[in-house]
Amino acid sequence: MDSAFFKHAVILAAGKGTRMGSVTNEIPKPMLLVHGKPMLQHILERLAVAGIENIFVIVGYRHEVIENYFQGWPGLELRVQEPVNGTGSAARLAKDFAGNQPFLLTYADILCDPSEYLRCSAILARNPECAAVLAVKAVDDPWQGAAVYEEQGRIRSIIEKPPRGTSTTNWNSAGIYAFRPIIFRYLDCLQPSPRNEYELTSALDMMLEDSLELRISPIEGGWRDVGRPEDLAAANTDT
Repeated sequence: MDSAFFKHAVILAAGKGTRMGSVTNEIPKPMLLVHGKPMLQHILERLAVAGIENIFVIVGYRHEVIENYFQGWPGLELRVQEPVNGTGSAARLAKDFAGNQPFLLTYADILCDPSEYLRCSAILARNPECAAVLAVKAVDDPWQGAAVYEEQGRIRSIIEKPPRGTSTTNWNSAGIYAFRPIIFRYLDCLQPSPRNEYELTSALDMMLEDSLELRISPIEGGWRDVGRPEDLAAANTDT
């Protein structure tokens, strides 16, 4: 397997995982077991397979559990988000880590084949004017996530949580991104959303408003969003 053209990755792992219900009362969602190992460990190992050498994990809820388990993990840096107030403010904490280098970003509840990291990376590398690449998954209706509208691979708009049955696209945001450092210019400008959080998707919207080039990377291999107890059960049956 070829390696990603960059060596840095950021994992957003600060949230409680409220959709998991009581399952995360005592343990943060990234530490839930899939085939006997924490989800976060699966992600770290798969990033390593893709050639990622330096990984920055933003933690928050029950962060000490993650810190204790991964103490001494090669190439891993942990940073606590305080307060836990959105994916945008979490990603902004990686500014010094990324420096002037492109980087991969993924949520800590997204399990995928390492080839998906490479695919995102390759699209960014092949398009020097591209500021970001979003992995997308084809679904019947993206109402539970974010509907991504594109033309010839270039993103035109992203609609977060569209009403059921209203989308005219089948592309759903897959929770994996490749960014150039310009993303931090927009993260620095974020304002609170209606949920009173600083959202990563708000930064993407501003980039689109400024006519920056954002592209899609369709998921072709294994991928699962482990957001609910039934997703966790299904992940433990995946091979």
